[in-house]
Amino acid sequence: MESKTLFAKTPPVKLFFMAAVPGAVSMLASALYQTVDGIFVGQILGERPFAALNLAMPFVIINFSLADLIGVGSSVPISINLGRKEEKKANNIFTAACLLILLAGILMGAVLYAAAPLLIRLMGAEGELAKFAVQYLRVYALCSPVTTIVFAMDNYLRICGQIRGSMFLNIFMSVLSAGLEFLFLAVFGFGIWGAALATCLGMAACALIALYPFARGKLLLRFCRPRFSLKMIRQIIACGSPNFLNNIAGRITSILLNFILIRVGGEAAVSVYGILMYAEGFIQPLLYGMCDSLQPAVGFNWGAGQFRRVAAIERCCYTASGLLSLTAAAVLFLFPGEVGQLFVGASGSELLTMAEGALRLFALTYLTRWFSFATQSYMLAVEKSLAAAAISVSTALLFPVILLGLLWPFGLTGIWLNFAVTSLLAGILAGAILARFQKKEVKNMA
Repeated sequence: MESKTLFAKTPPVKLFFMAAVPGAVSMLASALYQTVDGIFVGQILGERPFAALNLAMPFVIINFSLADLIGVGSSVPISINLGRKEEKKANNIFTAACLLILLAGILMGAVLYAAAPLLIRLMGAEGELAKFAVQYLRVYALCSPVTTIVFAMDNYLRICGQIRGSMFLNIFMSVLSAGLEFLFLAVFGFGIWGAALATCLGMAACALIALYPFARGKLLLRFCRPRFSLKMIRQIIACGSPNFLNNIAGRITSILLNFILIRVGGEAAVSVYGILMYAEGFIQPLLYGMCDSLQPAVGFNWGAGQFRRVAAIERCCYTASGLLSLTAAAVLFLFPGEVGQLFVGASGSELLTMAEGALRLFALTYLTRWFSFATQSYMLAVEKSLAAAAISVSTALLFPVILLGLLWPFGLTGIWLNFAVTSLLAGILAGAILARFQKKEVKNMA
């Protein structure tokens, strides 16, 4: 179905199932590389490489942050311009964004490759732990120019109505990466660098596959001779800053937590934190995929002035996000042992006991996380980037850092509770922002 018809004519509930469900599956599939990475490294290479992976992972995410800023930041104005029937502007933003992502990948890769030993040493890691973490990070840095564009292409495919194509491509990427990682670690006996190389090869292959239909001019968006302007770049940065700030702030928080954990609880505490992040890596992509896949439709209808339709689409988004989050909370609370064993195995009994308690506390996060997540996505889709950024930075950095101090007397329990209390505060902030938005903007929908 052509994207214009899909976004403008399809009933909201049907649109949700056509766009959000494949989008959620797509994002889950594309994010599973981190979960599979953790499972293979923990089960095949052992606890120390698993701890090293978790030390390096925040910097790996930072490596993708600029590309994510440009990809998400360009998707919003592209969708709105298509809704206004300004295809030339949309194609120019698309082409310029792809070039900017390539340049960002080269820059970030060079910086992280050179700085990797210093960054890991500053985390407090020494010996083999530091060696493994540097190896893992440097592979991602070297491959950065050919991998960072893959998630932006996912956004562009959905804008063009290629929702199922995007989903199948992400599934293929996860399967390919997992297959290569098993081959490299279990068959060839490579070290932790082999895990990173497998994932990078899967990403690079799928990035090339995604670029092919755009290069042939077969989709709604087409490459053109780019015209850069400060206004366009500012617009991309403004729309992409909430996600960018969320990535950066979240990684700063992760780095800070790892810094504290390695001193308070040693490698075991770092590993437990990694398990929590891998559990989140299964749930959050589903939330993100649902909300993010609806952004093109929301942006298109917002640009076309169809405000009632925007509200109907968002009601579907909030309802589904809430149901998913509550289900995730129940699973984590009731089956913490089974989740922990995916990463440490039954032999690590002490580590597994610590992980079970942490996972039960972490499960409380998803009682409220859905509301701030859906609100942030809504604000971003209608170009209320400051409101989205406020939710993003507060959730990823401001609230967690404040709570680290307030919950410090509770030791490791306070750190595990940090996530749930942060989520509650973020929900309250999101409710205030949404109420203010409705008071000012919903009049236009009457």
